[in-house]
Amino acid sequence: MTLVSNLQIGPEIGSGYFGKVHSGSDDVHGQVAVKIFTKQPTESDADWQGRRAGLLGEGQRLSRAEHANVVKVHGLLESATSDAIHLVMDFCSGGCLQTKFEQGPLALGEVRKYATQVTMGLAALHARGMIHRDIKPGNILLNKHDVAQLGDFGLVTDNIIVGYASAKGYSDHLPPEVLGGGGTSVKSDIWALGMTIYRLLHGKEWYSTLPQPRHVVGKGGFAKHLPFLPHIPKAWRTVLRTMMHDDTTTRYQTANLVSQAYSRLETTPRWECHVTPDKITWNCLHKNRKYFVIWDRVGANAYDWSAWSEPTGKGNKRSFGSSKGVDYKMADRELCALFQKIK
Repeated sequence: MTLVSNLQIGPEIGSGYFGKVHSGSDDVHGQVAVKIFTKQPTESDADWQGRRAGLLGEGQRLSRAEHANVVKVHGLLESATSDAIHLVMDFCSGGCLQTKFEQGPLALGEVRKYATQVTMGLAALHARGMIHRDIKPGNILLNKHDVAQLGDFGLVTDNIIVGYASAKGYSDHLPPEVLGGGGTSVKSDIWALGMTIYRLLHGKEWYSTLPQPRHVVGKGGFAKHLPFLPHIPKAWRTVLRTMMHDDTTTRYQTANLVSQAYSRLETTPRWECHVTPDKITWNCLHKNRKYFVIWDRVGANAYDWSAWSEPTGKGNKRSFGSSKGVDYKMADRELCALFQKIK
């Protein structure tokens, strides 16, 4: 087939390992996003022809994977010279969750909303026999209604997953069985989704201080020892550790079971959290009072924290805890207990 003339290719709006993404338009769908796949300089003609055939076949499958939480694929077109493939998709004006991740921790309610939507889309793909293989904040897009949709799916294969992820720095999202040479599966998608949710809950600044998962996941016990911001409830931690358990038989076995687990998670109080290298602050409005918590690093392993509330109208400021010069473990333990009391 030939690239039809009514598809107009606009400026580049993103890029990935496999190709560049452009804005575009056509007479039927209006504004669209167009991902362009081309032969790589180091790719042989035979390898390109094999990848081209795979892309065309996968495009047919993706165009049938319709769901409200999966980016709609309108078609896959081939250039007249057969040296480029154009994947034409819905344009998601809200951008991607990578941007929100870089801005800092999201509130529990916002994370649960996006996670639920993405998991519903993932369940639909799995029901159609498809594995995503590349779940990460950058591949979760937001439409004009702020609904999360899975994108960039179905174009990574088990033959290239480890090399692809390493090249893009996303081996952080590969579970131990894949790092160990095994294939991807429904349960590897669930592991990657758990890592994605963890990142959204903590933000880039906190996440960047952790050992790179690609260097420690394969050693075992990664999820068990994963540190959390102290305001994140125990039930949330249990769900994420189950999603990322080393043992695939212990993980949630389906995306639908993950959705059921989300439905039981609390999202209040709605803490707003801001993380900097030496200070973490929280605030929320709860039961007609404004609550504030500050956690400062004052030494190599010395921390101060303080917490208080103020009335929204008349009344008095109330201090409800502080500590000075304690080590990280003690500060974390005290703050976890503190946040549990504010309900």
